[in-house]
Amino acid sequence: MASPADALTSADWFKSSYSNDDNGMCVEGAHLPGGTMAVRDSKNPHGPAFILTGGAWNTFVHALADGEFS
Repeated sequence: MASPADALTSADWFKSSYSNDDNGMCVEGAHLPGGTMAVRDSKNPHGPAFILTGGAWNTFVHALADGEFS
């Protein structure tokens, strides 16, 4: 079984549609095997990444959309 680190090296990263090009403040995501999601800071592509289960990712996205973090 591949480790999460192995999945990150071959991940197809994409920028969030809510990120802008202002000072490089971007969030990138990557869909990983098994329905997990990785999230990282685009300014530090070799740094740490959060890896979330599909359920945790959906909960997070819905909380953002509902304004729970504003």
